[in-house]
Amino acid sequence: GGTSVILPRFDPDLALKQIQEHKATVFIEFPPMLAKMLEMVSGGKYDFSSLKTVMGMEPPDMIKKGQEITGATFWTGYGQSETTGIICYAPFSDRPGSAGLPGFMAEVEIADDSGKIVETGESGEIVVRGPIVFKGYWNLEEDNKHTFRDGWHHTGDTGRFDADGYLWYEGRKPEKELIKPGGENVYPAEVEQVILEHPAIEKTVVFGVPDPKWKEGIKAVCRLKMGETIEPQELIDFVGERIARYKKPQYVEFVPDFPLLDDGSPDRVKIKKLYGG
Repeated sequence: GGTSVILPRFDPDLALKQIQEHKATVFIEFPPMLAKMLEMVSGGKYDFSSLKTVMGMEPPDMIKKGQEITGATFWTGYGQSETTGIICYAPFSDRPGSAGLPGFMAEVEIADDSGKIVETGESGEIVVRGPIVFKGYWNLEEDNKHTFRDGWHHTGDTGRFDADGYLWYEGRKPEKELIKPGGENVYPAEVEQVILEHPAIEKTVVFGVPDPKWKEGIKAVCRLKMGETIEPQELIDFVGERIARYKKPQYVEFVPDFPLLDDGSPDRVKIKKLYGG
Protein backbone atom coordinates (compact mmCIF):
# COMPACT_ATOMS: atom_id res chain seq x y z
CA GLY A 1 0.00 0.00 0.00
CA GLY A 2 2.98 2.33 -0.06
CA THR A 3 3.63 5.03 -2.66
CA SER A 4 6.94 5.27 -4.52
CA VAL A 5 8.16 8.69 -5.60
CA ILE A 6 10.32 8.22 -8.70
CA LEU A 7 12.68 10.93 -9.99
CA PRO A 8 14.38 10.89 -13.41
CA ARG A 9 17.77 11.58 -11.82
CA PHE A 10 19.16 12.64 -8.48
CA ASP A 11 18.98 16.34 -7.74
CA PRO A 12 19.22 17.36 -4.05
CA ASP A 13 16.84 20.30 -4.40
CA LEU A 14 14.23 18.26 -6.28
CA ALA A 15 14.57 15.29 -3.92
CA LEU A 16 14.00 17.49 -0.87
CA LYS A 17 10.99 19.14 -2.48
CA GLN A 18 9.46 15.72 -3.17
CA ILE A 19 10.15 14.45 0.35
CA GLN A 20 8.46 17.52 1.78
CA GLU A 21 5.50 17.54 -0.64
CA HIS A 22 4.71 13.80 -0.40
CA LYS A 23 5.75 13.47 3.27
CA ALA A 24 8.03 10.59 2.29
CA THR A 25 8.90 8.18 5.08
CA VAL A 26 11.67 6.04 3.52
CA PHE A 27 14.71 7.23 1.59
CA ILE A 28 17.42 5.00 0.05
CA GLU A 29 20.65 6.69 -0.98
CA PHE A 30 24.32 6.34 -1.92
CA PRO A 31 27.20 8.73 -1.17
CA PRO A 32 27.37 11.68 -1.73
CA MET A 33 23.57 12.16 -1.95
CA LEU A 34 22.98 12.57 1.78
CA ALA A 35 25.81 15.07 2.26
CA LYS A 36 24.41 17.34 -0.47
CA MET A 37 20.91 17.15 0.97
CA LEU A 38 22.00 17.83 4.55
CA GLU A 39 23.82 20.96 3.41
CA MET A 40 20.54 22.31 2.06
CA VAL A 41 18.40 21.15 5.00
CA SER A 42 20.68 22.76 7.58
CA GLY A 43 19.70 26.15 6.20
CA GLY A 44 16.09 25.57 7.24
CA LYS A 45 14.76 25.70 3.68
CA TYR A 46 13.20 22.22 3.72
CA ASP A 47 11.33 20.01 6.15
CA PHE A 48 12.86 16.54 6.48
CA SER A 49 10.77 15.51 9.48
CA SER A 50 8.48 13.00 7.67
CA LEU A 51 11.41 10.62 7.13
CA LYS A 52 11.32 7.60 9.43
CA THR A 53 13.91 5.37 7.75
CA VAL A 54 17.03 6.14 5.71
CA MET A 55 18.98 3.30 4.09
CA GLY A 56 22.49 4.17 2.99
CA MET A 57 26.14 3.25 2.97
CA GLU A 58 27.61 6.41 4.43
CA PRO A 59 30.55 6.63 6.86
CA PRO A 60 29.57 6.73 10.56
CA ASP A 61 30.16 10.46 11.02
CA MET A 62 27.80 11.31 8.14
CA ILE A 63 25.12 8.95 9.49
CA LYS A 64 25.34 10.53 12.94
CA LYS A 65 24.93 13.96 11.39
CA GLY A 66 21.96 12.70 9.37
CA GLN A 67 20.30 11.25 12.46
CA GLU A 68 20.70 14.51 14.37
CA ILE A 69 19.13 16.59 11.59
CA THR A 70 16.34 14.25 10.45
CA GLY A 71 15.48 12.23 13.55
CA ALA A 72 15.12 9.19 11.26
CA THR A 73 16.40 5.70 11.96
CA PHE A 74 19.40 5.06 9.73
CA TRP A 75 20.13 1.61 8.35
CA THR A 76 23.38 0.50 6.83
CA GLY A 77 24.00 -2.37 4.46
CA TYR A 78 26.01 -4.16 1.80
CA GLY A 79 25.05 -5.54 -1.60
CA GLN A 80 25.60 -5.57 -5.34
CA SER A 81 23.52 -5.44 -8.51
CA GLU A 82 24.49 -9.10 -8.95
CA THR A 83 22.78 -9.95 -5.66
CA THR A 84 19.56 -8.08 -6.50
CA GLY A 85 20.54 -5.28 -4.17
CA ILE A 86 21.20 -5.38 -0.46
CA ILE A 87 22.06 -8.71 1.20
CA CYS A 88 23.25 -7.49 4.61
CA TYR A 89 21.56 -4.77 6.65
CA ALA A 90 20.87 -3.54 10.17
CA PRO A 91 20.03 -0.32 12.01
CA PHE A 92 23.20 1.76 12.22
CA SER A 93 22.86 1.95 16.01
CA ASP A 94 23.08 -1.85 16.33
CA ARG A 95 26.74 -1.99 15.29
CA PRO A 96 28.10 1.38 14.05
CA GLY A 97 30.56 0.92 11.19
CA SER A 98 29.38 -2.55 10.21
CA ALA A 99 27.40 -3.52 7.09
CA GLY A 100 24.76 -5.36 9.12
CA LEU A 101 23.50 -8.95 9.24
CA PRO A 102 22.75 -11.24 6.27
CA GLY A 103 19.11 -11.28 5.19
CA PHE A 104 17.08 -14.47 5.02
CA MET A 105 17.25 -14.66 1.19
CA ALA A 106 21.04 -14.84 1.00
CA GLU A 107 23.74 -17.09 2.39
CA VAL A 108 26.85 -15.00 2.92
CA GLU A 109 30.32 -16.27 3.85
CA ILE A 110 33.97 -15.21 3.76
CA ALA A 111 36.37 -17.26 1.62
CA ASP A 112 40.15 -17.31 1.23
CA ASP A 113 41.95 -17.24 -2.14
CA SER A 114 41.56 -21.01 -2.52
CA GLY A 115 37.79 -20.79 -2.04
CA LYS A 116 37.79 -22.27 1.48
CA ILE A 117 35.36 -20.69 3.95
CA VAL A 118 37.36 -19.04 6.74
CA GLU A 119 36.72 -18.86 10.47
CA THR A 120 34.77 -16.04 12.14
CA GLY A 121 36.92 -12.94 12.49
CA GLU A 122 39.21 -13.79 9.56
CA SER A 123 39.29 -11.55 6.49
CA GLY A 124 38.70 -12.76 2.95
CA GLU A 125 36.43 -12.39 -0.06
CA ILE A 126 32.70 -11.95 0.49
CA VAL A 127 30.85 -14.79 -1.30
CA VAL A 128 27.10 -15.20 -1.70
CA ARG A 129 24.60 -17.83 -2.84
CA GLY A 130 20.82 -18.06 -2.81
CA PRO A 131 17.78 -17.26 -4.96
CA ILE A 132 18.54 -13.54 -5.18
CA VAL A 133 21.93 -14.06 -6.88
CA PHE A 134 21.89 -13.30 -10.60
CA LYS A 135 22.17 -16.00 -13.29
CA GLY A 136 25.30 -14.60 -14.92
CA TYR A 137 26.79 -11.96 -17.18
CA TRP A 138 25.37 -11.87 -20.71
CA ASN A 139 27.61 -13.70 -23.21
CA LEU A 140 30.62 -13.72 -20.85
CA GLU A 141 31.23 -17.41 -20.22
CA GLU A 142 34.75 -17.04 -18.82
CA ASP A 143 33.68 -14.29 -16.44
CA ASN A 144 30.80 -16.45 -15.25
CA LYS A 145 33.09 -19.42 -14.62
CA HIS A 146 35.32 -17.21 -12.51
CA THR A 147 32.47 -15.51 -10.66
CA PHE A 148 30.58 -18.71 -9.77
CA ARG A 149 33.52 -20.93 -8.83
CA ASP A 150 33.04 -23.35 -5.92
CA GLY A 151 29.27 -22.87 -6.09
CA TRP A 152 29.38 -19.30 -4.77
CA HIS A 153 29.07 -15.88 -6.38
CA HIS A 154 32.41 -14.21 -5.68
CA THR A 155 31.78 -10.51 -5.13
CA GLY A 156 35.38 -9.32 -5.48
CA ASP A 157 34.90 -7.44 -2.19
CA THR A 158 36.67 -8.25 1.05
CA GLY A 159 35.39 -8.29 4.60
CA ARG A 160 35.00 -10.28 7.80
CA PHE A 161 32.25 -11.42 10.18
CA ASP A 162 32.45 -10.65 13.87
CA ALA A 163 31.37 -13.04 16.62
CA ASP A 164 27.77 -11.73 16.50
CA GLY A 165 27.42 -12.28 12.75
CA TYR A 166 27.81 -8.67 11.60
CA LEU A 167 29.63 -8.12 8.31
CA TRP A 168 32.47 -5.61 8.25
CA TYR A 169 33.27 -4.43 4.72
CA GLU A 170 36.99 -3.90 4.11
CA GLY A 171 37.30 -2.98 0.43
CA ARG A 172 37.73 -4.57 -2.97
CA LYS A 173 40.24 -7.19 -3.97
CA PRO A 174 43.24 -5.62 -5.71
CA GLU A 175 42.63 -7.48 -8.95
CA LYS A 176 39.00 -6.34 -9.27
CA GLU A 177 39.17 -3.54 -11.80
CA LEU A 178 36.07 -1.59 -10.87
CA ILE A 179 35.67 1.81 -9.22
CA LYS A 180 32.43 2.86 -7.54
CA PRO A 181 32.21 6.63 -7.04
CA GLY A 182 28.85 7.44 -5.47
CA GLY A 183 27.50 3.95 -6.19
CA GLU A 184 28.17 4.14 -9.94
CA ASN A 185 30.24 1.50 -11.76
CA VAL A 186 33.31 2.85 -13.56
CA TYR A 187 35.71 0.59 -15.43
CA PRO A 188 39.28 1.98 -15.44
CA ALA A 189 39.92 0.71 -18.98
CA GLU A 190 37.21 3.00 -20.39
CA VAL A 191 38.62 6.07 -18.63
CA GLU A 192 42.18 5.18 -19.65
CA GLN A 193 41.16 4.89 -23.29
CA VAL A 194 39.77 8.42 -23.27
CA ILE A 195 42.78 9.88 -21.43
CA LEU A 196 45.13 8.37 -24.02
CA GLU A 197 43.24 10.25 -26.74
CA HIS A 198 44.75 13.48 -25.37
CA PRO A 199 47.82 14.38 -27.44
CA ALA A 200 49.91 15.22 -24.36
CA ILE A 201 49.50 11.85 -22.61
CA GLU A 202 51.90 8.96 -23.24
CA LYS A 203 50.75 6.42 -20.61
CA THR A 204 48.15 6.26 -17.87
CA VAL A 205 46.74 4.02 -15.15
CA VAL A 206 43.35 4.71 -13.54
CA PHE A 207 42.24 3.25 -10.19
CA GLY A 208 40.10 3.99 -7.15
CA VAL A 209 41.27 5.88 -4.06
CA PRO A 210 39.52 6.73 -0.77
CA ASP A 211 37.45 9.89 -1.12
CA PRO A 212 35.58 11.78 1.65
CA LYS A 213 32.78 12.91 -0.70
CA TRP A 214 32.28 9.99 -3.11
CA LYS A 215 33.50 7.21 -0.77
CA GLU A 216 35.72 6.08 -3.65
CA GLY A 217 37.28 8.55 -6.05
CA ILE A 218 38.81 8.10 -9.49
CA LYS A 219 42.52 8.82 -9.80
CA ALA A 220 44.54 8.98 -13.02
CA VAL A 221 48.33 8.63 -12.86
CA CYS A 222 49.82 9.83 -16.14
CA ARG A 223 53.15 10.21 -17.88
CA LEU A 224 53.37 13.07 -20.33
CA LYS A 225 54.96 12.88 -23.74
CA MET A 226 58.36 14.54 -24.08
CA GLY A 227 58.05 18.33 -24.04
CA GLU A 228 54.29 18.35 -23.31
CA THR A 229 52.59 20.18 -20.44
CA ILE A 230 48.97 20.14 -19.26
CA GLU A 231 47.10 21.15 -16.11
CA PRO A 232 45.21 18.43 -14.19
CA GLN A 233 41.88 20.26 -14.52
CA GLU A 234 42.34 20.49 -18.28
CA LEU A 235 42.63 16.70 -18.49
CA ILE A 236 39.65 16.21 -16.15
CA ASP A 237 37.51 18.44 -18.37
CA PHE A 238 38.78 16.63 -21.47
CA VAL A 239 37.52 13.30 -20.12
CA GLY A 240 34.23 14.76 -18.85
CA GLU A 241 33.41 16.05 -22.33
CA ARG A 242 33.78 12.61 -23.93
CA ILE A 243 32.15 10.13 -21.53
CA ALA A 244 29.63 10.33 -18.68
CA ARG A 245 30.80 13.03 -16.29
CA TYR A 246 30.70 10.74 -13.26
CA LYS A 247 33.49 8.75 -14.94
CA LYS A 248 35.96 11.62 -15.10
CA PRO A 249 38.88 11.55 -12.63
CA GLN A 250 38.67 13.58 -9.44
CA TYR A 251 42.43 13.33 -9.05
CA VAL A 252 45.21 13.55 -11.63
CA GLU A 253 48.91 13.11 -10.92
CA PHE A 254 51.65 13.52 -13.52
CA VAL A 255 54.72 11.43 -12.71
CA PRO A 256 58.12 10.92 -14.36
CA ASP A 257 58.57 7.44 -12.84
CA PHE A 258 56.10 5.08 -14.51
CA PRO A 259 56.96 1.45 -13.65
CA LEU A 260 56.54 -0.95 -16.57
CA LEU A 261 56.27 -4.70 -16.93
CA ASP A 262 58.60 -6.69 -19.19
CA ASP A 263 56.16 -6.33 -22.08
CA GLY A 264 56.20 -2.53 -21.81
CA SER A 265 52.73 -2.21 -20.25
CA PRO A 266 52.22 -0.26 -17.01
CA ASP A 267 52.90 -2.17 -13.79
CA ARG A 268 49.48 -1.48 -12.26
CA VAL A 269 50.26 -3.05 -8.88
CA LYS A 270 53.43 -1.02 -8.37
CA ILE A 271 51.82 2.21 -9.62
CA LYS A 272 48.90 1.84 -7.21
CA LYS A 273 51.36 1.22 -4.38
CA LEU A 274 53.40 4.30 -5.26
CA TYR A 275 50.61 6.74 -6.06
CA GLY A 276 47.49 5.26 -4.45
CA GLY A 277 47.02 7.97 -1.86
